Amino acid sequence: MPERHFSGKYKLTKLLNTGTYANVHHARDTRTGESVAIKSFESSDNLNVVEIQAMSRLDHQHVTKLVEVIAAAGTGQVFVITEYARCGDLFGMISKRGPLGEDLSRHYFQQLISAVKHCHSRGVYHRDIKPENLLLDEKWSLKLSDFGLSAITEGPDQPGPVLTDPCGTVEYAAPEVIMAGREGGYDGAKADVWSCGVVLYVMNAGFLPFDGDNVNLEEMVGKMKRGEFRLLKKMSTGLKWLLLRLLDPNSDTRIGVQEIIQDGWFRQGYDGELSEEE
Repeated sequence: MPERHFSGKYKLTKLLNTGTYANVHHARDTRTGESVAIKSFESSDNLNVVEIQAMSRLDHQHVTKLVEVIAAAGTGQVFVITEYARCGDLFGMISKRGPLGEDLSRHYFQQLISAVKHCHSRGVYHRDIKPENLLLDEKWSLKLSDFGLSAITEGPDQPGPVLTDPCGTVEYAAPEVIMAGREGGYDGAKADVWSCGVVLYVMNAGFLPFDGDNVNLEEMVGKMKRGEFRLLKKMSTGLKWLLLRLLDPNSDTRIGVQEIIQDGWFRQGYDGELSEEE
């Protein structure tokens, strides 16, 4: 990624990640000295085009901020500049520390639901919520990232779309998403809620709710469809009740974002940032 593409705006420092469709570099803004992340990809890559469209609609403290998009003339390359998450991701934190405990889990879950509520209000349905896509900034504050698999409505504040394409990461995807096309469509908002429920379980348990030794994909999906997972003794009654409502295999009766915000366990230590007007 030659620096001339950035007209002296950004100085590259190191490669952060190499993927199938894009590379991500750390860089510094030469005007402010602030760190940024720069993702480079081919303009023909639809996943990254969707990500730009989604992030362009969003402006929230717990969503990775889009700084700018630069198209390199004559090269077919596009560079997406976003804020830099200095402290890694939630997956790394759980891998190092193990279960986070209810207080810290609730803290991050409140931030996640705040971000998801904002996304849905702007007509963006993430569809790949998992710890690897929950970044942590220098203040250890959560940032929802990686919108390449998002579904986007034509305009904000519209009802959740009925989607028919399976996508995302199986361990975190709702059963109706995995079965999409064979058993009808699904609601993007309710699918995101399920994924948030799996994240909440993992933060508290340290492992996945529907996984286990010698469990193959078919068996795991069967457990998802039956809502069959283990509630740990150490979990409080309030947490157990919320998990049962989040991981309800029936999307029609599964809890919604606004109901989550009103839940008693969720509201402990609640600082008021998740208002109706958000």
